[in-house]
Amino acid sequence: MTDLGLKYDLNLPEDVATILSSDCWILTHLNRTLLAGVSDPVKFSSSVSVFIRRGWCYVDINLIQHKVEAPAMVNIHRDHIIQVKHVSDDFDAAFVVMSKRFTENLFLMLKDCRYYAPATRFEVVSVDPDLVDDFNRQYELMKSISDDVRNPYNYQALVLSMSSFFYATGSKCYRKLTEEFPIANNRIPDRFISLVQQHFKEERFLDFYAKKLEITSKHLSRTMKALTGCSAVEWIERYVILEAKVLLKSTNLSIQQISDELNFPSQSFFGKYFKKKMGMSPKEFRNS
Repeated sequence: MTDLGLKYDLNLPEDVATILSSDCWILTHLNRTLLAGVSDPVKFSSSVSVFIRRGWCYVDINLIQHKVEAPAMVNIHRDHIIQVKHVSDDFDAAFVVMSKRFTENLFLMLKDCRYYAPATRFEVVSVDPDLVDDFNRQYELMKSISDDVRNPYNYQALVLSMSSFFYATGSKCYRKLTEEFPIANNRIPDRFISLVQQHFKEERFLDFYAKKLEITSKHLSRTMKALTGCSAVEWIERYVILEAKVLLKSTNLSIQQISDELNFPSQSFFGKYFKKKMGMSPKEFRNS
């Protein structure tokens, strides 16, 4: 697998390389100004939890559009592709970026909580207005712990603080979803999209996914079209194109390397495929 060397063209107040090398990084105020100019898809190499305390936004998470209205939580997992479409003038949020090691340790603390499964399943969840002050205090506390460089145990303190907050307060946001979770998790669209996210680089034929789902290709395509508005093939194509766009805009990989990364038989084949879907060549899109 090629080293993608993803970069992040986000107008953040600190050096991005420093952020991504940290186990946990917290920003207590993310506003519309800081998000200005972020219009291209961004692929995350870390998990991010965002608390939107004011305003609203339109955001695509792995091609699914969400209108998120405050107060709400948005959970972005590793390898998710995000595209911010619109942000209200009064938008204000706090967020925490967590490394793979940090999220694994957090998982060990929360894996026995019955509300943790829907927390990992649903990217967007509403927050009870009565809990807003609790969330604000928690982010301020996490920021304070993170900034205390004299404390050799601030990593452990952060993990314990976040897990404790989830058990005491955060889990309340997911209680109403616990009964819905088993149903949603077994719906064909959810299972199909999850499989596509894992295999779209190598597998682009419906037979592979239909076999995994133990249904016919015809039933899969008909179900996806009826429930999502797009056929199963269109979903696969959308993931391929979105990944191509991310690699073209967010890496220094050559077009040949991107073609190889996406398992196209040749750069020429990739170029024709991309132009058919986007109306321009990969090079033209990169320079646009």
